[in-house]
Amino acid sequence: MNQITDSAILELFRDETTRNEALSFLIEKYQQRLYWHIRKIVINHDDSDDVLQNTYIKIWKGLENFKEESQLYTWIYRIATNEALTFLKQKHRKQTSSIHPIEYQLSKSLESDIYFEGDDIQLKLQQAILTLPEKQRLVFNMRYYDEMPYEQMSQILETSEGALKASYHIAAKKIEEFLEKQLNF
Repeated sequence: MNQITDSAILELFRDETTRNEALSFLIEKYQQRLYWHIRKIVINHDDSDDVLQNTYIKIWKGLENFKEESQLYTWIYRIATNEALTFLKQKHRKQTSSIHPIEYQLSKSLESDIYFEGDDIQLKLQQAILTLPEKQRLVFNMRYYDEMPYEQMSQILETSEGALKASYHIAAKKIEEFLEKQLNF
């Protein structure tokens, strides 16, 4: 199937007779990228699927009010990011009786995840990323894995490009230090 444009998806959505088709195209176009973005935040495969489903519900409910002041992808990415962060906060609240922070629990979840296909070094990298504060973790993942431009990240995270560059630099340094200790370089 040819790649459908965002404007074509929006046009289909505006016509009530083709709304469901618009949603199908939107899901087909963005499902994989959104899944992996969410997965890098919540770590667990099943949780990622749940958050992705909630993301599509929010998109469906909000698409009618999308003002096209940003790109559709940017708007969708922001919804996915917010849903993933909300999920983690809810998970943290539910597990407040645990003596381990949520990052530790995510790291342990990653180690036992049957869907994780990485080797030991990739596991260590993921564990290093999980030691970062939430904002640095988001910025690092978006820049390193998604190769997202700072301008687009700025729109999604509603933060200045300069602050994002600083966050990425600090995150990269922390990850490097963590890996040096873990891998005895």
